[in-house]
Amino acid sequence: MKKFKFTIHGNIYEVEIQGFEDNIAKVEVNGTPFDVEIHKDLKMTKTPTLVRAEPPQPKGKETRIPKVSSHTTNLTVNSPLPGTIISVLVKEGDKVAMGQKLLTMEAMKMENNVLAEKAGTIRAVHVKPGDTVLQNDVLVEIA
Repeated sequence: MKKFKFTIHGNIYEVEIQGFEDNIAKVEVNGTPFDVEIHKDLKMTKTPTLVRAEPPQPKGKETRIPKVSSHTTNLTVNSPLPGTIISVLVKEGDKVAMGQKLLTMEAMKMENNVLAEKAGTIRAVHVKPGDTVLQNDVLVEIA
């Protein structure tokens, strides 16, 4: 592995470290092999240990998550990537099925179809062909 020269009390020693196994180093001093025990000082870590406090237990009404009816909420269809709208295939008032193609956009030099995530009625269309959109811009609202 590594070779070193040591001078101890005027004598020169050629030391070759051949390997380590736990705290034992296999070394060769002037051609004679030795197993040398290495004493390591325990190093204190500089990174503090984080201890999190237990979260407070919910009380009474807080133990249940209120249910929201999916029939009354609107779904917004957002842009998956920044790009340009090529075509819009729906208009306000159209009925759409889950998985139906709503529009086509160009993103990263590829045409991408944007599909309906649920069945419903188109409440609003916020884009038109030629519009440039950013990621997560609202494209269409489905009621």
